Amino acid sequence: MANRLMTAQSRVAMRSWGLPGLVMLAAMAALPALTVDAAAKQGRRAQVTEATAPREAGDPIMAIVSIKSQQVTIYDADGWIKRAPVSTGVKGRETPAGVFAVIEKDKDHHSTLYDDAWMPNMQRITWNGVALHGGPLPGYAASHGCVRMPYEVAENLFDKTWIGMRVIISPEDAAPVDFSHPALFVPNAQAVAAAPERARTLARESEEASRIAGEAKKASAAASREAAPFTAASLRKLEQAKTRADAELASADRVLAAAKAEQAKSDQARTDQAGTDPARIDKARTEKATRAEDAKQKAATKAADATTRFETARADSTSKLDAAAAAKDAAKAAETRKADTAKAATEAKLAIEPASVYISRATQKLYVRRNTHKPWPDGGEVFDFSIEVPVTIRDPDQPIGTHVFTAMARNDAGLRWSVVTIDNGDTARNALDRITIPQDVLDRIGPTVLPRSSIIVSDEPLSSETNYRTEFVAVLNNQPQGGFITRKPTVNNVPMASRDDDGFGFFAPGWGPQPGYSRRRGGQYGGQYGDPYGNQYGRQDFFPQAQQGSW
Repeated sequence: MANRLMTAQSRVAMRSWGLPGLVMLAAMAALPALTVDAAAKQGRRAQVTEATAPREAGDPIMAIVSIKSQQVTIYDADGWIKRAPVSTGVKGRETPAGVFAVIEKDKDHHSTLYDDAWMPNMQRITWNGVALHGGPLPGYAASHGCVRMPYEVAENLFDKTWIGMRVIISPEDAAPVDFSHPALFVPNAQAVAAAPERARTLARESEEASRIAGEAKKASAAASREAAPFTAASLRKLEQAKTRADAELASADRVLAAAKAEQAKSDQARTDQAGTDPARIDKARTEKATRAEDAKQKAATKAADATTRFETARADSTSKLDAAAAAKDAAKAAETRKADTAKAATEAKLAIEPASVYISRATQKLYVRRNTHKPWPDGGEVFDFSIEVPVTIRDPDQPIGTHVFTAMARNDAGLRWSVVTIDNGDTARNALDRITIPQDVLDRIGPTVLPRSSIIVSDEPLSSETNYRTEFVAVLNNQPQGGFITRKPTVNNVPMASRDDDGFGFFAPGWGPQPGYSRRRGGQYGGQYGDPYGNQYGRQDFFPQAQQGSW
């Protein structure tokens, strides 16, 4: 009733105001809306503008994307060198927050999902399709999960980045802060200086061992072929032939003995043959004896030949089989030497590459990734994953956060480190205090650790997007991941690199989602889904290139 009364009173008042009053009332009503719209536009204009540090830029070490501020900041060893606006994923297709690295670059990429949409200077950070690339920036989140940058910034960044460069996507604003802690690797200056020459020396030794192993393998095959006729079966066959020949000789000898016995019969035998011609009888017995003698000679020759062949084969068999066995042992030893030198050469080569360490509270494991620079036919490069060990974390049931420690440059103490925190479970210092890194890992990595190396400590398990062609992919499960989850699944049980003669040529199934972890703090877990990176607006030429600035 009160509402109806107020409405009636309003109508009366409006009629009494007349047309000028109505116009004024409309203007007054529109004023708040105009003010809100102007404020929104002003807010968009004030969001982020491109900025370049007033100094000469060094090689980029990391890129940090702030979803909150819709900006990307590029850092070299001395600080930020470029800031620029970005557009991340819209609601339901959000860009996943987490830790990534560049795993592939494509100067002129076109989407296979979104109408051949142009995504220039694409830098992939997951194989399921999340990437940095040039694109239209309306001033707010607008992509299907990728990070769009101004076209010129994407182009300049593309020419400076490297496979494995760290990309951090933070839900809030984040920046690297200088940091020191006893748990951070400290290189040995002598070991670092000697590492390149050691890698070259071991590479030569590996090549020589490989050559020797190849020759030993050929020699073993040849010895086996020579020994092939002297198998136990073939020797039995020759022995049986000898036995038959000996039996034939014995039989011929008995026949000859009988013939000679007949020939030697006494004259009494001739008398017993009354009426016969003794000369004819003697001739017949002589011919019989002669035939028996010839048969014996042939049997003797055959038996002697069979005996010679058997004895020779038996002697050769021992020699050839011994030679084949020795050649096989030599080939086996050469292969072992080849594998050992290849492993040593690979470790030495990896020692002159930055190392990335990931420590997961979820899996209680420590993982190491180093780029082998071995290209993979389908794109990207193969990463070594040969170190994966349990790690001790104090209070494992308590959150530890997600902290990225990066060796920025050399200094008098060895290395200058920074830390970026994107998920506050515990402080960065407390996080390192709670972890005991195995000594063998310290021994393998510490002496030759280089700038651009990193240690990542996180509550999160590694995403199933981490495989043989990635560094580390870890997403924050307390943040929305729509643009990650809605992408087409990558192939399950993707192959993992495993050492062979050159270190990384054999691949076998083995990487999948990390078991035993179901932490959800308001986010969505879906590390196994993806598509070729998206752009919800379709082809770039639908939009004007409004971005300006250079870097």
